[in-house]
Amino acid sequence: MSGADPRVRAVLKLAPVIPVFTPDDIDDAVQVAHALFRGGLPVIEVTLRTPRALEAIKAMVEAVPDAVIGAGTVLDAAQMQAVKEAGGRFAVSPGATPRLYAAARDADLPYLPGVATGSELIVGLEHGLDTFKFFPAVQAGGAAMLSAWHGPFADVRFCPTGGISAQTASQFLHLPNVLCVGGSWLTTAALMQTRDWDSVERLAREAAVLAS
Repeated sequence: MSGADPRVRAVLKLAPVIPVFTPDDIDDAVQVAHALFRGGLPVIEVTLRTPRALEAIKAMVEAVPDAVIGAGTVLDAAQMQAVKEAGGRFAVSPGATPRLYAAARDADLPYLPGVATGSELIVGLEHGLDTFKFFPAVQAGGAAMLSAWHGPFADVRFCPTGGISAQTASQFLHLPNVLCVGGSWLTTAALMQTRDWDSVERLAREAAVLAS
């Protein structure tokens, strides 16, 4: 695993929580980036689940250049390249295929593939990676699964995402093989609907100290 991309872990070590954000409006996405960054969360995963997601990434990168904006729900090689062209700094997938691993290498983009089983993890190791998204974290076995994996995969590190809340994040962050968690509780639909950027910033400040 010595050939693994060190940029992946460097990104995941910047904060204990990576907000997972699904954008609908470009101006709102910029406000979210500002609020999260002010709150102490410099890494943001923007999911490619809406038609304007790539446009939102580009706008967020331009508006908050010191933030580390990446893309989630990357499902194919074309999306991988599009994320790179939009200025995304990393890519995350809910799973992975040999084609996606190759696409990340071709795009020279730090890549966090999703794994939910030991076999998927071993495939990722065979492709030279040592850091993964554990997804869906709660449904796939939660903190107990990651604790069990630490034995046979002692050098591997994870960013568990899926079903994690501010109240349960510490269960994962206390594990030796967890670098951070991904969470959508900082940018809920209700907060987006009311454009409550102050609350987004407050939640970010609370999340930024969860590992302490």
